[in-house]
Amino acid sequence: MREGRIIKSISGFYDVIDSKSDKLVRTRARGNFRKRGIKPIVGDIVSYEDGGDLGYIMELLPRTNSLVRPPIANVDQAIVVTSAVEPNFSSNLLDKILVNIEHNDIQPLIYLTKTDLIDQAQYEQLKQTLAGYEIADYKIFDDKDSYNQQQIEKLESNFQDKVTVFTGQSGAGKSTLLNHINPELNIATAEISQTLNRGKHTTRQVSLFEISGGLVADTPGFSSLELINIDKEELSNLFPEFVKFSHECQFRGCNHANEPGCKIKELVNSGKIMKSRYENYLYFLNEINSYKKRY
Repeated sequence: MREGRIIKSISGFYDVIDSKSDKLVRTRARGNFRKRGIKPIVGDIVSYEDGGDLGYIMELLPRTNSLVRPPIANVDQAIVVTSAVEPNFSSNLLDKILVNIEHNDIQPLIYLTKTDLIDQAQYEQLKQTLAGYEIADYKIFDDKDSYNQQQIEKLESNFQDKVTVFTGQSGAGKSTLLNHINPELNIATAEISQTLNRGKHTTRQVSLFEISGGLVADTPGFSSLELINIDKEELSNLFPEFVKFSHECQFRGCNHANEPGCKIKELVNSGKIMKSRYENYLYFLNEINSYKKRY
């Protein structure tokens, strides 16, 4: 029995790269996988038998994490691509993406695109907004020239020995960014729908590519997420800057909403924690409560 990682899935076939030889083997899943409700996805570590022309996946090894949208497993970090305009920057959507990524124990990095479409004053304001995420220890890539070589190389330096997923709102420029990183990938891109102000889904499937010593995925975008798998007790732990200071709250298990002596609210009022991040936290908290009441 051999071991490898699925790097591509298409029409019931799975391309597996062997963990020892780096040999690429096309496989199919065992017939009983479907009966057991098991579906391999890109990123899965598998045990397989190499049958020559076609191998067979015999077992899925335990996942460290997995995402539903995009469907990928065992991710180390996520590059959250967010655009300045077309579609317009949304702190609410960015924070919701970050919360979902944190929920899956994945390290987020934030990459700003389409800054060439805004003037200097707008750029400075947006740059100041993103600077507020540094208190959460997020790495920020927000140069005025989104795709300058120095920033691209700085981003690539984070890929070594990691599985990296590119994600973010549809049309934000994930495929364009990857094409700048490695033009040979030639990933399809499309213009923004001016009517809907949303991107057309240009990435049809998830694949892993070897770049700068790691594996990198290009993934379908999305414009909304539901926090259906997150409990309200967990939510505050998905804001790293809250975790940093929550031990200074007056009450243990502070919800940072209506409790007196809350250090987080104090830091928000003093400007040390972004007001928009806190407001989005309260919005998500209400969203989770509303969802739980419905279901």
